[in-house]
Amino acid sequence: MKKILGRIIVVIPAIALQIAWYYMILGGLDRVMYGHLTDLISVLFTVLAIVFVLNLVSKRDESSYKLLWVITILVMPILGAILYASLGNRHTGLSLSKKLQESAKAFSVGEYASKKDLSAEVEKQELRLGQSMRHISETTGFPVLKNGTSRYYAFGEDMFADMCEDLKKAERFIFIEYFIIQRGKFWDTITDILSERASAGVDVRVIYDDLGSIATYSVSDIHDLNRKGIRCIAFNPLLFFSTRLNNRDHRKLMVIDGRIAYSGGINLADEYINVKEVYGRWKDIGFRITGDGVGSYTYMFAEFWNAFSKDLIDRKNSGFFEVPEDAAEGGGTDKARGDNGYILPYYDSPVREEHTSNVFFTELLSMATHYVWFYTPYLILGDALFDAFIRAAERGVDVRIIMPGIPDKKMIYRLSRSYYRDLLKAGVRIYEYTPGFVHAKAVICDDKVAGIGTVNLDYRSLFLHFECNSLFYRADIIEDLKRDYLATQEECRERTPENINNGRIYRFIDSVLRVLAPLL
Repeated sequence: MKKILGRIIVVIPAIALQIAWYYMILGGLDRVMYGHLTDLISVLFTVLAIVFVLNLVSKRDESSYKLLWVITILVMPILGAILYASLGNRHTGLSLSKKLQESAKAFSVGEYASKKDLSAEVEKQELRLGQSMRHISETTGFPVLKNGTSRYYAFGEDMFADMCEDLKKAERFIFIEYFIIQRGKFWDTITDILSERASAGVDVRVIYDDLGSIATYSVSDIHDLNRKGIRCIAFNPLLFFSTRLNNRDHRKLMVIDGRIAYSGGINLADEYINVKEVYGRWKDIGFRITGDGVGSYTYMFAEFWNAFSKDLIDRKNSGFFEVPEDAAEGGGTDKARGDNGYILPYYDSPVREEHTSNVFFTELLSMATHYVWFYTPYLILGDALFDAFIRAAERGVDVRIIMPGIPDKKMIYRLSRSYYRDLLKAGVRIYEYTPGFVHAKAVICDDKVAGIGTVNLDYRSLFLHFECNSLFYRADIIEDLKRDYLATQEECRERTPENINNGRIYRFIDSVLRVLAPLL
């Protein structure tokens, strides 16, 4: 609470100054126009409202998202037009996009992709899946690679122990990027290791999302890291009201010496390692990889760091992108296999024309022949993905979803459950984890392909946030994920059409929430 109040003290004067400035400008214009400014604004925004509605109707976008804005604009032309112009269209993230494009020129993953990409090999083995993976590679710029070692973690506390051991062995650099950082056993332990490594000459850099960590981390914490030799920046700082506030850095990744990368749903806070109980037992998953896939995560971090920091990473002199010859072993206990399948690490961007993970999940459901199982904490689906779930189940594919049994956000939980009736009717099996909250994000299909990362099945993850995900094809981690999924299912209660709230009042509430879903 103290950190939030401190931020409010900084932000409110800035917003007040903006409002005062607008008031002065508009007041001056009104005097020049002899009091007719209000009439002009009304006409202007009515015309804009019509233009925005026509633009929305013609856009290639989710129909439910378009419907929300059409209703908002038609009911409140002036306010609706202002809200859509500032929050509802992809152009609101252009300033972020421009910075990332400039950074990408210096850290183009294209050169790495051209040398390493193995999309053609996957297409030879599995044409339809290979086509989708190649398309993702072309859209995001990240290559399909040979998978080195891949270690799966069914709980955050298991990953925490390995992270600490690997960090202690860092010799060149450590890159850390997370949505949430919070002081406690998890982060304080890691900070002590980072401080010791920084004093030994290791280049340590940290990115965290300013809004995601608004209640847990602050500028004073950044200064504390800087004093320890650890460079740290906040992504998209909340200093003024900005149209970019909707676009958050929800990515979670750690890269050590170009040898090892960690990712998954686990943030750097104590509930993620079950040291602190917030909503029962916290079920989250992650992974550790070695080999060429680590290079993709290095590029992801470097692109973001150079886009939002003045203390640039020098590609030519740093050696960050020189993958060690023994990187496949990674210095851990895993043994590198001659053939451990393929990996495609990539990140989603809200400023791209195509929403990569949403498209891939939709395609995966359409190409599945036996089963598709999902982990997700939230279930707020666009029309295309919602329809793909139903169609897959109706044609006999075993479609399952594991959700939390204890919610962290009650309104979102109610909204997630609003999808249950149609999904269950189609044959989708839905399970709720009774010991606590599920924060895991993963999909597994037909024993051949799996995706593990930061992407929730909700609007924010699929359309508004920066996310990172790794697709594994014929890798040993797929078997580990499947084993964990079945074990978790044993601790769940299965929902049926008979044990969900189907009354008219609930259905009315669900209908309202579904219309508002893109804003939640």
